[in-house]
Amino acid sequence: MKQQKILLLLANGFEILEASAFIDIMGWNLEEGDNSTKLYSCGLRKEVNSSFNQKFIVNYLTNEVDIDSFHALVIPGGFKNYGYYKDAYNIEFLNLIREFRSKNKIIASVCVGALPLAKSGVLKNKNATTYNQAEYRQSLKNNAVVVSNEEIVIDDNLITSNGPSTATEVAFILLERLTSIENTLQVRKLMGF
Repeated sequence: MKQQKILLLLANGFEILEASAFIDIMGWNLEEGDNSTKLYSCGLRKEVNSSFNQKFIVNYLTNEVDIDSFHALVIPGGFKNYGYYKDAYNIEFLNLIREFRSKNKIIASVCVGALPLAKSGVLKNKNATTYNQAEYRQSLKNNAVVVSNEEIVIDDNLITSNGPSTATEVAFILLERLTSIENTLQVRKLMGF
């Protein structure tokens, strides 16, 4: 199977648990599954701070990404108190989302990672979900999104979920879409899920 490249788009204030599910599952697949997935990180600057002030060095800046070389985009949510929305609503961040969508690539988000998707316009008239608090759900509605109460919502190539607890399942859904059901079941089993 050919290499499936995933871009993990990190805003300052991103939640580590939500990002790490994808890093781990795609890494397990690379080492123990069908060896096809390779994950790269991206941000507006080389050093990105997570929620709770952990520092990460990304592989790419947003303006260095060759969209055509990637098969999927992942956007974890984050905390306002750590500057998440300043980055997540930045025009470069939103334009990268729009470019992935214009090429009909898979876009997966966790928790409030759906909010920059909505703000970019890619969720307009689509079914989606986000963190289960009124202000976040209203933000989706304000962007013409059909808000669902489901934990995970898939509409076309767009995957959204309602909280950190869904990150692992969203990562497995993405793995299945990039590889196969059989491969994903094998990776789940090897990881103890």
